[in-house]
This record gives sequence, structure tokens and C-alpha cells, in this order.
Amino acid sequence: MSESFHLCLSDLLDQDLSSYEYFYSLPAEIQSKVRRSDVRSFEEMQEYVTKLRTQ
Repeated sequence: MSESFHLCLSDLLDQDLSSYEYFYSLPAEIQSKVRRSDVRSFEEMQEYVTKLRTQ
């Protein structure tokens, strides 16, 4: 599976419906942490959220 990378989170959310839906399904606290991170693909966002939830 090839990942497409975006310049920033807002680009990712604007250009990828799956990322948008996933991000806005997250609790506000996790959304806030994702906003402060450097995720640039749906896969990176999923990995980051999984990491947050297992801490």
C-alpha cells in the first residue's frame, strides 16, 4: 500500500476523506495531541493514535 504524504495535518484532512473522518471520530484530547504532532499521512495518524492509546 502506498502512502501519500501531505505538508501538514490540515492538508491531510482537506484532501483525504478517510483521514478527515478518522480524525473527527477521535476524542478531543487525542485530536489536540494529533494537531501538535507531525503526521502527514493516514497511516502515520493511525500509528500515532495507537501509540497514544497504549501509553
